[in-house]
Amino acid sequence: MRYISTRGHAQSQSFCDILLGGLAPDGGLYLPESYPQVTPAELAEWRELPYHALALKVLQKFIDDIPACDLKTLADRTYTAQTYRWCRPGRDAADVTPLTTLEPDLHLLELSNGPTLAFKDMAMQLLGNLFEYVLQKRGETINILGATSGDTGSAAEYAMRGKQGVRVFMLSPHGLMSPFQRAQMYSLQDPNIFNIAITAMFDDCQDIVKAVSNDAAFKAKYKIGAVNSINWARVAAQIVYYFKGYFAATQSNDEQVAFCVPSGNFGNICAGHIARMMGLPIARLVLATNENDVLDEFFRTGVYRPRATAETHVTSSPSMDISKASNFERFVFDLVGRDPKVVKELWARVDTGGAFDLNGTPHMAKLPDYRFASGRSSHADRLATIRTVWEKYGTMIDTHTADAVKVALEHREAGVPMVVLETAQPVKFAETIREALNREPSRPAELEGIEALPQRVEVMPVDVQAVKDFIVRHCG
Repeated sequence: MRYISTRGHAQSQSFCDILLGGLAPDGGLYLPESYPQVTPAELAEWRELPYHALALKVLQKFIDDIPACDLKTLADRTYTAQTYRWCRPGRDAADVTPLTTLEPDLHLLELSNGPTLAFKDMAMQLLGNLFEYVLQKRGETINILGATSGDTGSAAEYAMRGKQGVRVFMLSPHGLMSPFQRAQMYSLQDPNIFNIAITAMFDDCQDIVKAVSNDAAFKAKYKIGAVNSINWARVAAQIVYYFKGYFAATQSNDEQVAFCVPSGNFGNICAGHIARMMGLPIARLVLATNENDVLDEFFRTGVYRPRATAETHVTSSPSMDISKASNFERFVFDLVGRDPKVVKELWARVDTGGAFDLNGTPHMAKLPDYRFASGRSSHADRLATIRTVWEKYGTMIDTHTADAVKVALEHREAGVPMVVLETAQPVKFAETIREALNREPSRPAELEGIEALPQRVEVMPVDVQAVKDFIVRHCG
């Protein structure tokens, strides 16, 4: 399996090479040269597999430069009941991603049972083990530079803490994450973890990461890698739970399902798009946004118009307070017939603060073939949805999942199971839960008092050179 850039000017590479490199040298994102297909016989075989074995089968479709026995060890080590033990009462942690049925044909797929109580653990725990494996094989080290709007940072740091040959430099928007999210990240005292709070929005943090990664000389000298969903391995790992969710919500492979995904950076739903392209019977992918509705606007109008920082709303589902969705480039690459010249032209506009409109183009005529729908949710909507789900089903959901449930209910089809991807546990957004339900969300006993722990973070302005200087100082 070889990987190509969405912008066409980078040589095709193997999985392990793009794992360590992250962003392609031409500024594009890596994708397989073609999507592997899953046969009906494979679907039948995979239906009964436990999560770690299913993960191995899916990953083998994308990874051919790690021996099968080693990849099995990595999957077995990653997806254990001990690691994903924070499931709801009565659920089996060995399922890793249990399905909660609210009513016939309406389900929640629990993805937030890992160490940081967010779905990012599902991919990041694997990424940490992959990094350590490949670096040890090559005798190399890596300095990971990432940006987070809330959950990516803590998931990356918990996955990489203590890993040999790995340092993590994580940028986050100063003061804009929930207190629990900040505590998860900033309280870590591991010597290979560095937190940098940027006095701006997430999009500014992401722009800094891209600027550093696009400095080829600096990237090579300081061995800069990525754990954001610009890293293909993150997307590949997330494809697995679409298969698991499909099997859990159906009785046979003759059925179809719909998935509703709360989306900010388009990474999670991009994995669903690829699962469908592989042959998983997905009737519809429903994208849910909060007030930052750039992606919803595209699927409604054909216009992709990233907002300026000043236009980005600070909301009660902060992990989606994103107005420039990195992974959207991967989908557009497919939409325009995998023509890198078109993608390069479109993103030349985006990267200089512009927008693009695909209306009237042959590409837009193909959009229905990809079976997307979308919708948006507001603060009032998510409060109402949290209350409804609690009162009607006795299930407490976080703010991002509430956005998805609200939009999912608008797009249900008779006879087609709707699976909402649950992205975080409510305790991560306790302030909004208290506002909605007038009660405290529960939390694992091990995480009691985490907000009171000493915190270690460096606050910086929006300054690419300052971030580079910080990396240099801490790389010895």
